[in-house]
Amino acid sequence: MTDPWVALEPGTDPAERGRLLRRAYESFTEGGTVPRPVRTVVAESWRRSARAGVVPESTARVELMDGELGSYRAEHPLARVMPLFRELMGTFAADGEHLLAVCDAQGRLLWVEGHPGTRRQAGRMNFVPGARWSESAVGTNAPGTAVAVDRPVQVFAAEHFIRRVQSWTCAAAPVHDPRTGRVLGAVDITGGDGLAHPHSLGFVQAVARAAETHLALLAPPRAMADALELTALGRDEAQLVANGRKIRLSRRHSEILVLLARHPEGLTGDELQCALYEDESVTPVTLRAELARLRRILGPGLLGSRPYRLTRPVESDAAVVERRLGTGAVTAAAAVYAGPLLPGSTAPAVVRLRRRLADGLRTAIIARRDPDLLADWARAPWGEDDLAVWRALSALRPAATVQARVAELESEQGVPVGRVHPARDGRARPQPR
Repeated sequence: MTDPWVALEPGTDPAERGRLLRRAYESFTEGGTVPRPVRTVVAESWRRSARAGVVPESTARVELMDGELGSYRAEHPLARVMPLFRELMGTFAADGEHLLAVCDAQGRLLWVEGHPGTRRQAGRMNFVPGARWSESAVGTNAPGTAVAVDRPVQVFAAEHFIRRVQSWTCAAAPVHDPRTGRVLGAVDITGGDGLAHPHSLGFVQAVARAAETHLALLAPPRAMADALELTALGRDEAQLVANGRKIRLSRRHSEILVLLARHPEGLTGDELQCALYEDESVTPVTLRAELARLRRILGPGLLGSRPYRLTRPVESDAAVVERRLGTGAVTAAAAVYAGPLLPGSTAPAVVRLRRRLADGLRTAIIARRDPDLLADWARAPWGEDDLAVWRALSALRPAATVQARVAELESEQGVPVGRVHPARDGRARPQPR
């Protein structure tokens, strides 16, 4: 096959290809081997799906419902290009008895539109807005695999990992933030064998590129036009976006910006010094020198004094997580949480913020009893030793690998069976960016 991302090349008999794939799929589920003619991208996805504990009889779980879904969609960057998606794909989906679907970067479906009859059929397998179709949740599928590998991909028939999806064909392409390059989600076309053609993959890829171009051309919302954007979760050196300019901050400047973003009213020199330094011997001169350097880096007019404050609104990823947690939107909060706040910082105020944010989200995830959210936390660097989360996951998804990890942690931490290990403070090894 000349293009490994295309499921069927022109001239291939879909029925014959489907029979070969079903035999290969059964061979994998029974013995773990992946024979030809399974494409490499599909074989690798099957293996990841199996390692994630997905079983062939799985069903997608609906995570976002009603008000939480509505508020999350309204806030999501891809909401701004939904009119474009509908214009480019809506008629094609409706007339061809297909579905237009858009998911976020965690594989949750945000919009599913198209032919009414096809939507009803898809609803029976929970291919509906709010359902999680990530690869780690339901195995190989076009939108979930596209965001997992960050490539446009087509999935045909028994290439899907769960059996109830194997009568469908889908093609999806990731959509990226044109400023940062991060994956925002994916746009997908789903239907029957009629989509098993290279043109459907090329089509969604072109639509995704058009969406990225459109996002780049759109002016920011007026209320946030002058706002600063601070990214400090999961990284020791925060990034500030100001006037379209990306500024990578030093560790100390990262701490200062996190604290000033937290206190828009400003902080006095004494308050900032107590918040930043454990060592009481540090003099005010040291802090003033740091602030002078920071003022030069930020440019004129952004850092005020008496008290020290940022002169423009700041939107930080930590604040987004807190805001979503405060409204009970646990899934949406977890989607933004890229790791502990400035994990290497020892500044007293930052340590308190980091612990409060991590513990708040961790507690909410345990209480939510969502196996996918628990699995995401447990397998992240900051959660890999979190016994309470692994135990909660084991109660809901008692796979052998999960139970083995619980036993291993109990042995390592010397915690008797039935005792819950105290919460960690949210610190983790610095993660590369």
